[in-house]
Amino acid sequence: MAKGALGLLITGGTDNWSPERWRERFLALCPARKIVMLPDASVAAADIHYVAVWKPKSGAVAALPNLKVIFNLGAGVDAVLADSSLPNVPLVRVSSANLTSRMTEYVVMHVLMLHRQQRYYDAAQRERIWNPKIQWTASGLRVGILGLGQIALDSVEVLKRLGFQVAGWSRMRRSIAGVECFFGDEGFAPFLARTDVLVCLLPLTPQTRGILNRKTFSLLARDGVFGAPAIINAGRGGLQVEPDILAALDDGTLSAAVLDVFALEPLPLDSPFWSHPKVTISPHNAADTDADAISRDVVAQIEDFERGLPLSNVVDRERGY
Repeated sequence: MAKGALGLLITGGTDNWSPERWRERFLALCPARKIVMLPDASVAAADIHYVAVWKPKSGAVAALPNLKVIFNLGAGVDAVLADSSLPNVPLVRVSSANLTSRMTEYVVMHVLMLHRQQRYYDAAQRERIWNPKIQWTASGLRVGILGLGQIALDSVEVLKRLGFQVAGWSRMRRSIAGVECFFGDEGFAPFLARTDVLVCLLPLTPQTRGILNRKTFSLLARDGVFGAPAIINAGRGGLQVEPDILAALDDGTLSAAVLDVFALEPLPLDSPFWSHPKVTISPHNAADTDADAISRDVVAQIEDFERGLPLSNVVDRERGY
């Protein structure tokens, strides 16, 4: 082959995210390159130099002896890194302006929904009750962003511009103009103690798994305008201990939870999250990135790589993101 083939290892996905739709995109973008839905017995494994993956089955990537780069078709790479047989080649994650702006939309929308008490007014409308509540200003609400990676920074800036008291926490020291930044284990409790709305945008790593738990909730501010803090998780399902969330909502430790991700997806029909009055859920689409933009980025990166240019957004496997 004149060019190394691109193999697709995609589990699940419907409509615009279906495996066949991904194949159509890549065929249109690079007609001179072989595009293969793996496994495909008609193509030698040695001819596959690149793979684009989404939740590939364990061991599937290891069967490709001449693999040069793995492209993950999303920002979260925990499902890929869980494969102990993963070859030692660059793993590239999605990071685009489109993904960032969509996450910002989601985070800001739900902070505002909590801030403006919109769920109360939705219920009042259903019951035809005209009973406005006291509305505090944005400066009266303390928002804490858990995780200060590239995707989170735009949310921080927009929330700050709207007047919210914004702070952030990360494992390593960060500095953001006009934002109080906490870091490391020693900064975690002080960060939580000043937070009314906790927004979790962390990657899923061994260090962050289960970080949204009873202990974390108990350390959040108790003197805020809500009376009890609220959480928003738009990171990964493995970050949250779901029984702890439900218990904290039921006993008043938390006033509300906005959840875009879950330990098991799709969310089972018998999950108590569906009907809990203090829970707002969405189907893991907080930053449902434009698939066309992702495929264009993958192709551009392959072409740059073959010209000897460096790859962008390569995952640090030690850190897990």
